[in-house]
Amino acid sequence: MLESIKDKVLSGARLNRADALALFESDDLFTIGNLASVSAAARNGRNAYFIINRHINPTNICVNRCKFCAFSRSKGEEGAFELTTDDIISRLEASFSSKHPITEVHIVGGLHPEWTFDHYLGILSAIKKKFPSLAIKAFTAVEIDYMSRISGLPPEAIFKALKQSGLDLMPGGGAEIFAEDTRNKLCPEKISGDRWLEIMETAHNAGIKTNATMLYSHLESLGDRVDHLLKLRALQDDTGGFQAFIPLAYHPVNNEIGGFHSSGIDDLKTIAISRLVLDNFQHIKAYWIMLGEKISQVALFFGADDLDGTIIEEKITHMAGGRTGECMTRDEMVYLIRKAGKIPVERDAFYNHLRVYK
Repeated sequence: MLESIKDKVLSGARLNRADALALFESDDLFTIGNLASVSAAARNGRNAYFIINRHINPTNICVNRCKFCAFSRSKGEEGAFELTTDDIISRLEASFSSKHPITEVHIVGGLHPEWTFDHYLGILSAIKKKFPSLAIKAFTAVEIDYMSRISGLPPEAIFKALKQSGLDLMPGGGAEIFAEDTRNKLCPEKISGDRWLEIMETAHNAGIKTNATMLYSHLESLGDRVDHLLKLRALQDDTGGFQAFIPLAYHPVNNEIGGFHSSGIDDLKTIAISRLVLDNFQHIKAYWIMLGEKISQVALFFGADDLDGTIIEEKITHMAGGRTGECMTRDEMVYLIRKAGKIPVERDAFYNHLRVYK
């Protein structure tokens, strides 16, 4: 079976559902990795990307209680927090006063029961007024749906207002796994997979680029993973609005699901198969916060071409048992990429090259 898949990959033919499932069921990690590496090189050469960015989570107070989530809290519960707009600006000011100022801020948080749509617009406006050159990547499809519900506005109007207030692009969180039965066990209160795809299609049609994700190694089957990837590929065929795909490794601490951390083998295989199946995605990201620095570095040989960024402050994964640090410096990024024999490319939010470390 792998021989026929190899022939397809090398000839540029598209893999089908049976091919993808066969890859996930195969133990031939090195053949899969080699094919993914060839596929990645065809798109990005030896380039491996990173960005000087900062994550900010405005609040973990959330009306939902996803069973896999260790981040969400109720208002007044121990560990609950909510940042003011001034708090957010202060954190960004610290990032701009550092040796390497950030070029992107990544903002995602809980669905706060008291925040209005105008509050979200105010956050964006304040950031853009203070830091006009900073790219704002903010709000998952789940948050957009919530803004639509609390405001009574359709997503099209939500995106128009967000863009006018400073939104530049969106992250890909909240996708989790699209398969309905599995999703209902994992996050029954969250929007459906179809609704997630609908919101992202609306974003793309509004001219907003986004990322896409898949949470893996929890309750899902291999078939669920394949279904997820194929649905993303189909939407990308229609809109071309996804910039990158990020497989997110499940973390089992402090939630209702439990279980185990993903294995390094599964991490690398999932990265590689994602590269092979998502033939219309330019970039596959090895998110070092979830994978760890060393597996992320090895993933550059398994189809990944992006390590994300400096991040500075990460809460969601670490509250679920993340084992990495919360930040990485520019020099550390360059070092990891160079040691993998790749060319470090510092990028902006839209993958424009800012500096190439030959």
